[in-house]
Amino acid sequence: MIELAGSDIGRWVAGYLWVLFRIGAVLMTMPVIGTQLLPMRIRMYLALALTALVAPQIAEVPQLEPLALSTWVVIAEQILIGASMGFLLQLLFQIYVVAGQIIAMQMGLGFASMNDPAMGISVAVVAQVFTMLVTLLFLALNGHLVVIEVLVESFTTLPIGQTLAAVDFHTLVLRFSWVMASALLIGLPAITALLIVNLSFGVMMRAAPQLNIFSIGFPLTLVFGLFILWVLLSNTAGQYQMLASEVLIWLREMVGAR
Repeated sequence: MIELAGSDIGRWVAGYLWVLFRIGAVLMTMPVIGTQLLPMRIRMYLALALTALVAPQIAEVPQLEPLALSTWVVIAEQILIGASMGFLLQLLFQIYVVAGQIIAMQMGLGFASMNDPAMGISVAVVAQVFTMLVTLLFLALNGHLVVIEVLVESFTTLPIGQTLAAVDFHTLVLRFSWVMASALLIGLPAITALLIVNLSFGVMMRAAPQLNIFSIGFPLTLVFGLFILWVLLSNTAGQYQMLASEVLIWLREMVGAR
């Protein structure tokens, strides 16, 4: 008959529990998987499955008392590391949300909004189109698999019980300005083209004041905006690949992965 001591059971549970907290935090905050599109139960099953595969490959984990303060500190560290990784990935998607909002305001579609099923909030239709396109590109280019690879490697570069000083949170903080700069870079061609259209209407208004610029300008601006948006989407794949590569490099740098 096999007998297990209390310390053996505690060691076995801790070996899986610490891993589950980090993996669960990543899956709850990362794009696509961490959104409302995927039911909570499916995310829980996926976290348990990844934990069952990753935990046996991890080296010795620290032995802590279940109700000790150090135990809660380790739990908080694992959740913070996982949430930081997921939040850094969210910045990639927010670039296109902000770019869609900027373009929608310029082409007169700022009032046209719809409910985003992923985030549960109302966003501009143009921003929702960009979000759906980026989601498909993220899955088509195996972005979710790269994230899982970095997550598994983080248990080697950031062992459980190691202090948070080893995590490069400075990388995460400095990326907020990068989001706005990248969004403006994506929307700049559309903004420039629509500005030229509006200036043309201004010249027409000066040449023929009897024209009702409000009844003519809005439909034409909307038509030109849709055409410009169609042209802009043709280069989205190349821009996404460049931005996604940059984000994944930052993700590896943050956890110290190779």
